[in-house]
Amino acid sequence: MRVVEKLPQSIRVVENIFIPLKDGSKVAAKLWIPEDAEKNPVPVVMEYIPYRKRDFTSRRDAQTHAYLAGHGYASIRVDCRGGGDSDGIMYDEYLKQEIEDGGEVIGWLAKQPWSTGKVGMFGGSWGGFNSLQVAAIRPPALKAIITVVSTDDRYADDMHYMGGAVLNDMLSWGQQFFTQRGRPPDPEIVGERWREMWKLRLDAIHPQIADWMTHQRRDGFWKHGSICENYADIQCAVYAIGGWVDGYSNAVFRMMKGLTCPKKALVGPWGHGRPHFAYPGPMIGYLQEQLRWWDHWLKGKDTGIMTEPAFKAWMQDSIEPKSFYDVRPGRWIAEPAWPTPNVTDRRYALGQGTLSEGAAQAGPVLSIRSPETVGIAGGEWCPFGLGGVGPELPLDQRMDDGGSLVFDSGPLKEKLEVLGAPVAELTLSSDKPRANLIVRLSDIRPDGSVLRVTYGVLNLTHRESHEEPTALEPGKSYKIRLPLNEIAHVFPAGHRLRIAISTAYWPILFPSPDRATLSIASGISSVTLPVRPPRSEDARVPDFQPVEGAPLLPAETLRPAAVVRTLRHDVGSGKIEYRIDRDDGRLKLSHSSTCIETVKANIYRIKDDDPLAAESTVTVSYKMERSGWNIEIRTAVTLTGSATHFRLVTDFDAFEDGVRVYSRTWDSPIARDLV
Repeated sequence: MRVVEKLPQSIRVVENIFIPLKDGSKVAAKLWIPEDAEKNPVPVVMEYIPYRKRDFTSRRDAQTHAYLAGHGYASIRVDCRGGGDSDGIMYDEYLKQEIEDGGEVIGWLAKQPWSTGKVGMFGGSWGGFNSLQVAAIRPPALKAIITVVSTDDRYADDMHYMGGAVLNDMLSWGQQFFTQRGRPPDPEIVGERWREMWKLRLDAIHPQIADWMTHQRRDGFWKHGSICENYADIQCAVYAIGGWVDGYSNAVFRMMKGLTCPKKALVGPWGHGRPHFAYPGPMIGYLQEQLRWWDHWLKGKDTGIMTEPAFKAWMQDSIEPKSFYDVRPGRWIAEPAWPTPNVTDRRYALGQGTLSEGAAQAGPVLSIRSPETVGIAGGEWCPFGLGGVGPELPLDQRMDDGGSLVFDSGPLKEKLEVLGAPVAELTLSSDKPRANLIVRLSDIRPDGSVLRVTYGVLNLTHRESHEEPTALEPGKSYKIRLPLNEIAHVFPAGHRLRIAISTAYWPILFPSPDRATLSIASGISSVTLPVRPPRSEDARVPDFQPVEGAPLLPAETLRPAAVVRTLRHDVGSGKIEYRIDRDDGRLKLSHSSTCIETVKANIYRIKDDDPLAAESTVTVSYKMERSGWNIEIRTAVTLTGSATHFRLVTDFDAFEDGVRVYSRTWDSPIARDLV
C-alpha cells in the first residue's frame, strides 16, 4: 500500500462526539473532517459498526476515514448502540432498533453546519449488512451506499445456515460476537459511568447462538433485515462488492438481478476483508474507487463510474491447491449487466464415474455414505483473507474425494471458462429421513492435484422449501436441484472436470444425526455449467488504481499475529480433532496507550462412523489494558447433538484487574427441526 502522508485537503480529527437519539440515548462517533468544512460544507460518509472505534478498529479506521476526509468529505465512524462507547445494550445482530438508530444518525448528520445534507453509507460485513438495511428504510439524506462482503438474505448466506444445514461458523462467529458484547466502554471517553454501563451490558448478556439455533427454518426471524424480501425498498444507489473465497459472494449476483435502483457490482479474488487489504490478491485501490462513487452520487461530478460496465469480476486462472495465496492469477472481465446473455448453459451427465457433455441414457444407481470426516480438506467456510498470517483455503481435494462419489470428465480439448452458479440436478433416494447433500466442482490438474472450484450444500429436508421442510421418505426417488456457489474460473485445455458428491462436510457443517446412504441415478443426473467464452472486450476492461490510504495509527507490536490449523487422527478409535488457533497478536496503541489482544480457538471433534460424536468448541479471549485499567473477557461454547436435540453449553467470565467480576454458564437444550 502506498501511504499518502499529505492529503489534498487539511483535516481535523474529533476523537469523540456523542450523537443524540430521540429516546435520549447517545451513540459515540469519531469524525474526520476538512478544516474548512464549517465555511465550505461537504457531503458526509458514514461507517456504522459495533467494533469499538476507540481501540479494536482504530488503526484501520484512520487509514480509511482520514483518506476520505482529505479528499473533501466529512467521514464518520459510529459505534452502534451497546457497542464501544455508545449508550445502551446490543441484544443481537441487525435489530430494528439498530436500523432505526442508523436512520436517525443520518438525519442528524445531514443537519450539521459542516454538511451539505447529502450522506453516503459504507461498510464491510456488519457495516455492509446495515448499509443495506438502513437504505431500505429510506432516510431522505442517504443518496448512495457501498456494501462489501455482506448479504441480502440472512438465512441463505450468513454465518448460521447453508442450504438449510447448520454451519459450525454459527459458533465461530457467534461466540466472538457474544464475547464482544460484554466489553465495557472506555473510561477516558464516557468517564466515571463506565462501570455502570458495563454492568448493564453484563446483566443483559445472553448466548444469542441459542436464539439462532431455535430458528432452524427461514422464518420471520431471518426475513427481518433480509432486503431480498423486497428489493424495491432500496431506492438509493448501491455498489455491491464481494470476494470469491468469502462466504457472501452469491449475494452480489442476487442483488444485481433483484435491485431496481442504480447499481454496480464487483467480485474479486478476496476473502472476508476489504479489496485494498484482503488476500488473495491482487488488491485494488478501493479507496480511490470509493471516491469515484461518492464524487458521482454526493458531489455530482462526472467520474465515469456509471458509464463503465455494471458488473466486473476477477476471472480466476487454475492454480495449484494451497492453504493460502498472496495472489490468485487471473484477469478482470466485465459485463454490462447481470444476468448476461454472454453466459450459456452446458450440461454434463453423471455416468459410472464419468462426466460427459450432452444427453446420456439412464445408468445404474450409485450409492454413497461418506465418512463423517469428509470435508477436512475444505478449508474455512468464510476465509478472512489473512494471507501468510495463516492457512484458510481448501487443500488438495483428493483427501475428501476418497470418501465421495466422483465423476470425472476426459481431458478438455480447449479451455473452458465459467462465470456464475453451476447447478447439479440429481435423481436420488435416501435410506434415512434426514440427510445432507454436498456437491463439489473441482479442477483436476495434469499432475493429479485437485483444486476445489466451488461447492453447494443442501439439507435434503429443505429440498422444496427453507420455510417448510419435510422429512425424506426412505427409498423414495426425488429430483433435486442444487445451485453451487457462484464462481469465475478457467479450466485450461488438458485439465479435467470433477464432480464429487458426499453426505458429510466436516467441520464446515455440523452433521445430520442420521448416517444416511444416498442412491443416485447415473445418466439422468447431471451438472450444468455457466460457460462464458473469452471476449475481446475483456482486454479493454479498465484496471483499478494501485492501493493507497492514509497512515495507520501508530502502534507497537508486542506479539505478532498467527494462525495455526492442525489435524490429529486417532487411527484406533477413528476420532479426528481439527483445530484452528487464531491469535490476532498484542498491540499497544500509541494514541491511547491501550494494549489490546484477541485470542481464539476453534476445536472440532468427530468420529469417522458416528455423527453423534460431533463436538464443536470455541473459546475467545479479549484483553484491553493500560495504566489504571485492565479488562479481560473469556468465553467458551460447546455444541453437541443427539438424534433429537442439540446441546449448547456457554460460559462467560469478565475480569477487572485480574479479579472475576462476572461469571455465568448457560446449558441450552434445543430441539432439532429436521436438521
